[in-house]
Amino acid sequence: MNSFGRIFRVSIFGESHGAMVGITVDGCPAGMALQEGDFLADLERRKAGASGTTPRKEDDAPRIVSGVFNGYTTGAPITILFENNNTKSADYEAIKNTPRPGHADFVLNKKHNGFNDYRGGGHSSGRLTVALVAAGVIAKKVLQGVSVQAVLAEAGGNNDIEAAIAKAVEEQDSIGGIISCTVSGLSLGIGEPFFDSVESVISHAVFSIPAVKGIEFGSGFAAAKMKGSEHNDAIVNAEGKTATNNAGGINGGISNGNEVTFRVAIKPTSSTPKEQHTWSNATQQIEAFTVKGRHDLCIALRAPVVVEAATALALADLILINKAINP
Repeated sequence: MNSFGRIFRVSIFGESHGAMVGITVDGCPAGMALQEGDFLADLERRKAGASGTTPRKEDDAPRIVSGVFNGYTTGAPITILFENNNTKSADYEAIKNTPRPGHADFVLNKKHNGFNDYRGGGHSSGRLTVALVAAGVIAKKVLQGVSVQAVLAEAGGNNDIEAAIAKAVEEQDSIGGIISCTVSGLSLGIGEPFFDSVESVISHAVFSIPAVKGIEFGSGFAAAKMKGSEHNDAIVNAEGKTATNNAGGINGGISNGNEVTFRVAIKPTSSTPKEQHTWSNATQQIEAFTVKGRHDLCIALRAPVVVEAATALALADLILINKAINP
């Protein structure tokens, strides 16, 4: 549904062109210092403005409406709101009858019998990632000394990000990217085997980000081409430090004390300026279609901080679960 987590539980709401989007975080420990200014640095990293990003600009000013009193969390659910002020809903009227190829328009229309909010993608829009980033800021405070850092490693298959964006702008077509994420300082023993493994929970959260199509931990798919003697990470001390990190800091679903490393594949934005063809519900045939509205040519540019947030949500929940099991 629209909630994630066992103990540190987040619920997301809102639509791209609705009045607002927001997040409610339940299970956050009381007594943590928290104010609206704490959110600004990560929210700024997500904002549009750079070449290749959408012309739509929102203030993204967080409004805390519950769960914080006198600058500290109270232990009650924390709700944060973000108003939508820069919307041009008329640009999406055509989507009612001509769903965008590669987007969720068609399946949402069928799933909800045409009652879905199609403007800007509605509830499935990347606009809602602003709420994920806000929840991630709170989760990072719960992590206490654990660092989560994500960077855009390549765009459009090119390690030269600026060159890749320049080419996308020139060709007026969207491109994807690869985001690399590293978690440092995570103690040994976090994660539960099978369904709540570190990989499982991080993957669950990361795949909630629109446009994510794949994730690999450590050596990932390259492990399928390696021999066991090559892939195994030799343990070199009593703390579990390893000579290599093909496992990505996780064995048997449990953190092993080394850095947790993984990479995330972001698909090209489906709303490309290029003319495409799609099914028309009005004429009951395939028609030429050009997407209107304001969209990112490379959504991956703004995604690293969102990946950090999703990762922090997953780890905050796992750490609190671990404390509950091993007080």
